[in-house]
Amino acid sequence: MRAMAIDTTGGAEVLTLTDVPRPARIGAELIVRVIAAGVNPIDAKTRGGRGVSAHIGRWPAVLGQDFSGIVEESPYEAHPLQPGAEVFGMTSVPRYGGSYAEYVAVSSLGVIRKPAALTHVEAAGVPLAALTAWGLVVDLAKAHQGQRMLVHAGAGGVGHFAVQFASYFGAHVVATGSPGNLRFLEQLGAAQVVDHTSTRFEEIATGMDVVVDLIGDVHDDTGSRSLRTLRRGGLILNVPTGSWPTFLDDAREAGMRASTFTVAPDGASLGIIARLLDAGDIAVHVDEVYALEDAAAAHRALEGGHTRGKIVLRVAEG
Repeated sequence: MRAMAIDTTGGAEVLTLTDVPRPARIGAELIVRVIAAGVNPIDAKTRGGRGVSAHIGRWPAVLGQDFSGIVEESPYEAHPLQPGAEVFGMTSVPRYGGSYAEYVAVSSLGVIRKPAALTHVEAAGVPLAALTAWGLVVDLAKAHQGQRMLVHAGAGGVGHFAVQFASYFGAHVVATGSPGNLRFLEQLGAAQVVDHTSTRFEEIATGMDVVVDLIGDVHDDTGSRSLRTLRRGGLILNVPTGSWPTFLDDAREAGMRASTFTVAPDGASLGIIARLLDAGDIAVHVDEVYALEDAAAAHRALEGGHTRGKIVLRVAEG
């Protein structure tokens, strides 16, 4: 099958179109014919030699964790997802081969029916980012009416779901973003928006119960400054790996609760998210769509840091 794979780590140019063996189904796995695949920061980090690159055991390696497509092989005759079913989900790279390919083998626990309201391209932009946001906002922060939550990088892949989930469950959301994204953040449900290029967010966001930190301390001490926005005993959640090496110690010294987060394929939570998407209560924003063979350009765009919502690869027609 065709796939965009890497033979070594490095810049975006190491992504090349190649032929790799089609995956075989084992046990309760599904084989899905991929129509579209989401592009996420973990893909670019892994390609560049960070992320999960140290655990790649076989080359060439196919990246990509999000997918939307059509079931090709089902585990057994009475399984609810039979060949022909339109599905979307998430796999775990490098445990499994990635979704930058024509077919993917995936645990049936990480796959559900595609929301009817979404195209395959739109659905492929959902799983990893939305499940990350759900884990942060719903599972860890317990978003609820009257809660005050600061979301950094609210217009990005994870951020634009985090703002929507927090707002849906009644939280008062303060979101940071660039000038061109402020209106977009308001449309997502943010009660207050902060232009990070002209305003110190800690002057606006005070008495926060929760901070969803999708930046860390890699730029302008964003993470450290976020601690000043929290009430005593507030919760700060840091997501980008390696973005704030002293995160837990700094939060503890400031008297705050703190946690990192790692997303996992979760069909049950994705099912709830799918119902919210079908009902129109939340939406996915796809910023750009690239052909599979243009995955290198997609990575360069992602690493440029100005993506609103998600970037998706179109793998096949469907």
